[in-house]
Amino acid sequence: MPHWSVYTGNSEPHDGIDDLPAPPPWRAFDGEPVLPAPRDTDDRAAVSPDRAHRARTYVASPETVQLVNAALVLRRPLLVTGPPGTGKSSLAYAVARELRLGPVLRWNITSRSTLSDGLYQYDPLSRLYAARRAGDARPGGEAPGTGGPEGVQPASADVEEHLRLGPLGTALLPYGRPRVLLVDEIDKSDLDLPNDLLNVLEEGQYEIPELMRAAREFTEAGTAEVLADGTDEPVAVTRGRVRCRAFPFVVLTSNGEREFPPAFLRRCVRLRLRRPDREQLTEIVRAHLDTPAGDAEHLINRFLNRAADGELATDQLLNALYLTGVAGLDADSRDALADELMPYLSATADGDGF
Repeated sequence: MPHWSVYTGNSEPHDGIDDLPAPPPWRAFDGEPVLPAPRDTDDRAAVSPDRAHRARTYVASPETVQLVNAALVLRRPLLVTGPPGTGKSSLAYAVARELRLGPVLRWNITSRSTLSDGLYQYDPLSRLYAARRAGDARPGGEAPGTGGPEGVQPASADVEEHLRLGPLGTALLPYGRPRVLLVDEIDKSDLDLPNDLLNVLEEGQYEIPELMRAAREFTEAGTAEVLADGTDEPVAVTRGRVRCRAFPFVVLTSNGEREFPPAFLRRCVRLRLRRPDREQLTEIVRAHLDTPAGDAEHLINRFLNRAADGELATDQLLNALYLTGVAGLDADSRDALADELMPYLSATADGDGF
């Protein structure tokens, strides 16, 4: 393995991230104060059992290992494209587990997603209701910040109580080790999001206007305690500005439903996952299931033959192997059930798709 590689793809957790080469001068960041690394993803409270299983059993190709390390060293997002079921999102969990980078921060993209959704969520209505309740409890019913008794803290000073960082905003906190951020199905976004996201990832920082206004108007230190994504433990944000220290390992997945702007593409390390061949399928099955070799080989052949005529996903093969293994069927019944569990994903392949 090259000396600059820290991810091996063998799924055994280790602290190789501490040996990651220094970033290029144009990708060095200096956010403060440095935050400790979160808990490992091996903790079942930090990751669901299905994700933990996928992380442990992920089978990475040599190309995948090389490009993951390239993204880590260059401090660049990894754009992972490929057909459904090729392990695009599972890759993020596998890297997080092996390198002990804590729980994966996941941002599922829809056509309505905006950059602010990923950075933070602010609820001004809940803050307004809280201010009204506080006003009702005061002598004379005066709301805070409206000329009440001297020494009463204005309503704007409690803005952090109604604000929570999103997955992208949390990933850019100044952690001592990189966090793993999965931006899933970015090709489903509107036209502006890739470029908006690119600007934040290029700078490694962002601002929270609501906290900046509160810091200028009402506090001296300007430090707010804000909840981060996936935890109930607050983190300190000074004067509404967040800047990373260890650039996060960002995995952007795409099913190829759209083209991305050239400026976006040139700032990403690009990995295209292809359908696994027979050898890779055998290794994937071995990693996931304790299936007798003969049964696995038969259904792998059947899967590959069907895949020659239409689009299938590896998950379908695993489902067929598991269910036929526990059902105790004869050969003909097993094959018929396997075909039912492996329908083509494209409607053009067999006329009805599902």
